[in-house]
Amino acid sequence: MKIGLVIYGSLDIMSGGYLYDRKLVESLRKRGDQVEVISLPQRNYAAYLLDNLSFRLPHGFDLIIEDELNHPSLLSANAGEHPCPVVSLVHNLHSLEPRAVWQNNLFRGIERRYLNSVDGFIFNSETTRIAAQKLVGAKEPFVIANPPTDRFGLRLDADQVRLRADEPGPLRLLFLGNVIPIKGLHVLLEAVLRQPSAFRLDVVGSLAVDPKYVQAMGHFVKVHGLSSSVRFHDVLEGGPLIEQMKCAQVMVMPSSYEGFGMAYLEGMGFGLPPIATTSGAASEFIRDGENGYLIPPEDPSVLAERLITLALERELLIRLSINALQRYQQQPSWEQIVDRIREFLLSVIASEWR
Repeated sequence: MKIGLVIYGSLDIMSGGYLYDRKLVESLRKRGDQVEVISLPQRNYAAYLLDNLSFRLPHGFDLIIEDELNHPSLLSANAGEHPCPVVSLVHNLHSLEPRAVWQNNLFRGIERRYLNSVDGFIFNSETTRIAAQKLVGAKEPFVIANPPTDRFGLRLDADQVRLRADEPGPLRLLFLGNVIPIKGLHVLLEAVLRQPSAFRLDVVGSLAVDPKYVQAMGHFVKVHGLSSSVRFHDVLEGGPLIEQMKCAQVMVMPSSYEGFGMAYLEGMGFGLPPIATTSGAASEFIRDGENGYLIPPEDPSVLAERLITLALERELLIRLSINALQRYQQQPSWEQIVDRIREFLLSVIASEWR
């Protein structure tokens, strides 16, 4: 197949969605497909809408995949007859993110128009599928293909996880995500403040996406005397990130919404019980009180209760850690998922254009 992939900016951008796109390109090329990245410039939402004045779908492809993040730029390009089948790769709906109701009503209308303009969907989770089909129905074919969570290879075994969870001292927490409001670091810091001597928190993720928010979080840490309990690492990859995953005891990211939440599942591969929120797709693999916790969004009190309980009850932490590792081991490999995606793409081409 000759495939075009429409994204904003570069595949090297550090986020779960871009990691998915990057791994998909690598895996399809490995299988002999030609994949060309079609990049539109990163700007703001209003500027993206202006792309409709000039951008059109290129010819010469068997199929075009569009990252749904690009939806405001593609309304005119997708209108009318397509030069080849168009499949939308949906990581998360923009109109589900926390913001003013009137704004999301506007975004929902734009997103609905976009979703109605494509020939099929790749959804990263069942939750994302349900959300999209609430907007546009289920008339187009789709495949559910979870993000890659096996990029680190060999992790820890059950005995290592058990020993780590039982180590004395402050409970070691890992926040793994870009430092932006939707990921909920402010909620986690409020929770740590309830009993700072009980915790050590490592924050791993880009500090450049939202500098004002990063500055506010750094100020909070400083004025509340948390500097000895909280460390900011910026982006880590490879060995340094693996070491963070091996050394932590709990993965905590109380996001206001996650279309999937691959960081949680990656942490479970290291036996880290995740603490996520009830909003989004984390409930597809996190069982509250069994292999992690699901808490209400924006609720530092409940989060603090869960963290203090785990700090004090190490047998509970051991049980959740082992269960987290076992749940990870049930997850399909990325290679299996890519095979599923590729089979779906071939079926779309066959049904639409042959």
